[in-house]
Amino acid sequence: MSSKVILLVEDNPDDVELASIAIKRGGIANELVVARDGVEALEYLLPAGQQKLNLPQLVLLDLKLPKLNGMEVLQRLRTDPRTRRLPVVILTSSREEEDLIRGYDLGANSYVRKPVEFDQFQKAVQQLQLYWLVLNEAPPEEAPCQPSAS
Repeated sequence: MSSKVILLVEDNPDDVELASIAIKRGGIANELVVARDGVEALEYLLPAGQQKLNLPQLVLLDLKLPKLNGMEVLQRLRTDPRTRRLPVVILTSSREEEDLIRGYDLGANSYVRKPVEFDQFQKAVQQLQLYWLVLNEAPPEEAPCQPSAS
């Protein structure tokens, strides 16, 4: 996985700006790559014809996206062996329990509701950044995929 790259999949320009500010203020040098819809996210993560991918260390995924919604993106990532273990945090304004359950069923690593207030939003993004980029130990890039036990 690429060093400290965060892929933010978000179509709302205000939320992109807030997340960008929060990440810059987080004290960890991260490159923020933004995909503004589900198709753009998949083109970045699973470019056609490439066997070896240059994956981000973390994906922050909104659910309400144009072209392909966040659940469809997550489902595609979890069915491809190359992105199966990629940390994906759903970062959404959805308060629907169905979205929460489906997100985890599809393999989300975490589900975070976007706080409305900027200060709370900034703290949430900084805590996600600290956990996923500093504290969490990611699997090795070339870890063999184990078949699921049935």
